[in-house]
Amino acid sequence: MNKKIGVYICHCGGNISDYVDVEKVREAIEHEEGVYLAKTTMFACSDAAQKEMVEDIIKNNLDGMVVASCSPKLHQLTFRAVTERGGLNKYNYAHANIREQVSWAHSNDKIGATEKAIHIVKSAIAKARFSESLDPIKIRSEKAVAVIGAGVAGMRAAIELSKMGCPVTLIEREHFIGGRVAHWDRLFTTDETGKEVVTRLYNNLISRDNIKLLTGAEVIANTGSIGDFTLKIKITPRYIKTKCDPEILKKAIEVCPVEVPDEFNFNIITRKAIYHNFPSEYPQYPVIDIKNCTRCGECEKVCESIDFSQKEEIIEIKVGSILVATGFDPYTPAAGEFGYQQFDDVITLPQYKRLIDLNDKKLIYNGKEIRNIAYIYCVGSRQVEAEERPDKPEGESNINIASRKIEGENKYCSRYCCTSVIHAAIQAKNKFGNIQNYHFTRGIRTYGKQELLYSESLKGGDIYLQSYEDDPPLVYRENGKTKVKINDILTGRKEISVETDLVVLVTGMVPRANNSVGSLFKLPKGRDKFFNEIHMKLRPVETVIDGITICGACQGPKNITESINSALSAAVKSFSYVSKGELELEPIIAEIDNDLCTWCGECQKACPFDAIKIGTYGKKEIAVINNSVCKGCGMCLPVCPFNAINLIAYSDTEIENMIDSLAST
Repeated sequence: MNKKIGVYICHCGGNISDYVDVEKVREAIEHEEGVYLAKTTMFACSDAAQKEMVEDIIKNNLDGMVVASCSPKLHQLTFRAVTERGGLNKYNYAHANIREQVSWAHSNDKIGATEKAIHIVKSAIAKARFSESLDPIKIRSEKAVAVIGAGVAGMRAAIELSKMGCPVTLIEREHFIGGRVAHWDRLFTTDETGKEVVTRLYNNLISRDNIKLLTGAEVIANTGSIGDFTLKIKITPRYIKTKCDPEILKKAIEVCPVEVPDEFNFNIITRKAIYHNFPSEYPQYPVIDIKNCTRCGECEKVCESIDFSQKEEIIEIKVGSILVATGFDPYTPAAGEFGYQQFDDVITLPQYKRLIDLNDKKLIYNGKEIRNIAYIYCVGSRQVEAEERPDKPEGESNINIASRKIEGENKYCSRYCCTSVIHAAIQAKNKFGNIQNYHFTRGIRTYGKQELLYSESLKGGDIYLQSYEDDPPLVYRENGKTKVKINDILTGRKEISVETDLVVLVTGMVPRANNSVGSLFKLPKGRDKFFNEIHMKLRPVETVIDGITICGACQGPKNITESINSALSAAVKSFSYVSKGELELEPIIAEIDNDLCTWCGECQKACPFDAIKIGTYGKKEIAVINNSVCKGCGMCLPVCPFNAINLIAYSDTEIENMIDSLAST
């Protein structure tokens, strides 16, 4: 039976029609075999155009449809939904990309772009002629979600899933939850403390029966697929039996002879091998750092709850979906970068924020009272290669100059740093009084209401200087004093030098150094090395790995509000995978011709998703497709020496007819 196909060619406002003669395309394809009607439309994705398509399908009894528009990544789902509303099976729809592949790629050749568009639309029509109605694959889904990372994004996502009635396992690698927010005192815009935010989320968390919190826990293995993941989790013990009496704990910490750099305070002070030093660390009972503990036994003499006999534990859980919220790391400057680790009065922004919290009436660092502070912006973000200046001005021997080279891979703006350092500078001035702040910027980005902090800083007397991207400030030591020099844009490139007591490097966000979660789940990364969503607007928390969502700063620099918003979105999407107890998957997968297949293993080697296993058919070994894992990528087809594999909806007949259409003159 010949199909009746409706074809719609989109102007896309002008994105397509400015470079492709869409009317000529319509005329060229309207008499193709199977084409019943052919139309052009200004915006195919608009509500009015979609309504017209539905009416055309019903009125003309169409049984196939083609839309020539933008990338299928954007609107294939949209137009599939249109066909369903018209009573068609959505797999009788074929998409033709004439924007990204034609008009944008050939904007300098309208004649050539038009000819290419004609061929692409003809090939989509050829596919639609041979398309078949398909039913989605239905599989059982475990109604439970694993949330990896118990920072504010992970906790908020877990709470939201719990509210929807979904059992949640919240997995945190560290022994304390709260992520980066737990480090901070006053937060910008709200002036709420990090402790208050973490406390509120933690109390909500532990009050819910359907949330299981695992700390000191790391996912070490993963099997299965969407709807049926099995996670193997290693849990490192705290070496504490029960909650200690606070006074006994204090004594146990005091008698511990081991001191190591304190990661919570970014190594500006030390802690003991047994520790729970800060009220914002939850759960609020201690842990023993077994790697640095000497097993001297002094703490055991004081506290009976200490138990060195505890062992690592391996557990398994089954979930239908996984939500990843593993956060970020602050950028660590290279040795010598703007004087870092070269001069003892150069620190990073996270260290400075903890320094403000740890000091009371005076700002003291390395035993010296701090009054003049220079902040160097965009360290670890917006990196470009800077021209090197000479080590020393000619004739000068008492000057030690830090490296100005800032080349690196982090081309992005971390977005939160400007506001964070301005807020910290205001805090320091309000708390300690006699502080003068000098901001060495490459332009200020305090968007939205954060602009009010910038205004407050200016009114408070902070001084702002600005450099070009390829001409950053110069940090140097002269006669025992640290100075920062800049060619200031705001004063017509006047060279200005400031003597400082402390240099704060305003560091941005970078992906986690320990990226075992990304490797384990094969999560894709963008050019910035953060985890990559499918589409930042249309599918902002989904990954190409079905059933796995991402949120928070693991997918790019975000402030707390933005992280929470993405966490809510990811929670809803994860719940949609498991809520019904059953999932509908794409039927476009590989299928094996059991009679032709004689197991050689080549398809298994080619499959990037581990969807092909060895099985039996009668007495012989054959390839078996895991329908819930197969993505229909087609990598297995060309390597099969017996042509025993077919890709549903992309059969040899369909592909050969598409090729014939593309090759025709």
